[in-house]
Amino acid sequence: MQDPTTRTALRLQYLTIGWNVGEAFLTIGLGIAAASLALVAFGTDSIIELFASGVVVWHLRRGEEGMTGRALRLLGGSFALLAVVLGTAAVRDLATGRIADASPWGIAYLGATALVMTGLGIAKRRAGAQLESPPLAKEGELTLLDGALAFGTLIGLSLNALVGWWWADPAAALLIAVVAANEAREAFEEAGEHDEVGESGR
Repeated sequence: MQDPTTRTALRLQYLTIGWNVGEAFLTIGLGIAAASLALVAFGTDSIIELFASGVVVWHLRRGEEGMTGRALRLLGGSFALLAVVLGTAAVRDLATGRIADASPWGIAYLGATALVMTGLGIAKRRAGAQLESPPLAKEGELTLLDGALAFGTLIGLSLNALVGWWWADPAAALLIAVVAANEAREAFEEAGEHDEVGESGR
């Protein structure tokens, strides 16, 4: 039988999955309509977050210590994929000077997402610490990064709409890509540490 903290952690994951399903469809659609890199990239991040949340649900349900390293590697791959997607698109748009159109609906949704993802991320990190679950804590950081991306995208699109700073959109995406790459490195390092602990315990 699962303890209350594990049940809470699973509920947080299911909330994240539900939100990101709607988010992926909405933000990618709005991004294509407005020719906004940041919105399309944000929708792509939602798909990656869905995969990461699924990994943590799998890990929490299995509850096996030996699966921690594998879960962390999968999460590291999620961060790395996000870094590549955002970084490639951001560099392309900065190089070509592509200008995104303002999307009022997208801006409004990003504001809500920034608040929701930040709250979920903080709650996941707290639950991860209580359960001593590195995968849950690391996925909480990915959720916080999702919130940061929402804030960054919101600022970028707003600056473009208000003062014509077209570069703010891809610059925000590029900054998040750098952070995601660092998180990927940390996740892979943690996975290696857990593998070493597992080997020494045999």
